[in-house]
Amino acid sequence: MDAAIVATPTVTHAEIGTGLLEAGIDLLIEKPLAATSAEAAALIGAARAHNRILQVGHLERFNPAILALDGVVNLPLFFEIHRMNAFAPRSLDVDVVLDLMIHDIDLVLHFMQGAEPEEIRAAGIRILSEKVDIANVRLAFPGGCVANITASRVSTERIRKLRLFQPHQYISVDYGRQDGVVISVDERQQIGFRQLGASSKREPLAAQLDAFLRAVTDRSEPVVTGADGARALAVCEGILARIEEHGAVVRRALQSHEMGSHGAADHGPGS
Repeated sequence: MDAAIVATPTVTHAEIGTGLLEAGIDLLIEKPLAATSAEAAALIGAARAHNRILQVGHLERFNPAILALDGVVNLPLFFEIHRMNAFAPRSLDVDVVLDLMIHDIDLVLHFMQGAEPEEIRAAGIRILSEKVDIANVRLAFPGGCVANITASRVSTERIRKLRLFQPHQYISVDYGRQDGVVISVDERQQIGFRQLGASSKREPLAAQLDAFLRAVTDRSEPVVTGADGARALAVCEGILARIEEHGAVVRRALQSHEMGSHGAADHGPGS
């Protein structure tokens, strides 16, 4: 079987990926799957039509601490996630939502087992690039779960942490250290601690490639499917739409403030 990895700029994923799938080549495409949901659907359709493997590079799914959570998370009620990187002149063809936050969007959707957010609130600003560099998002899901996610590529330090709350449990994960802790309270109010990932650390990139090769060899469904990538992308599109709406509100407020300041100056002493 022939297989390839597509790690080109996001805007080229659909064209390159569709051509390779139609040529009978299995693909691992770096996140985001495509630039738009329509392009993602075209890739998924091409993979289905030509019976090809299509895996998406959501790397944190292969983080040992996250893998350990698959048997722990059962009824998430609140997520608090921070992902912050120092600024680097890379991946500037996309904003911070598609560059960094999409990793955490994918994880939240994974743990929500198919549930889609019913409300999205978001704000973001441009700082060092022409696209949004820092964003905060609140996703509300049916059943009351809320995910509060912050992503920044303008930070003095690298932070990649997830905190999750569910009935009688608090879970904390450090993506970078590949470890975490589960703190539980039983019916007798006894507190228990469980370490995550401490004895199973492995480079997620290597684990991702191994999983892709297994899917290609066995003709089995990949760990992160094209549908997974499309769902994360669709939520990111919703986030970007809310960020644009918030930006319009801010711009109107700034314009109003500037007009008020000019008016005060025109009617100052001596006018």
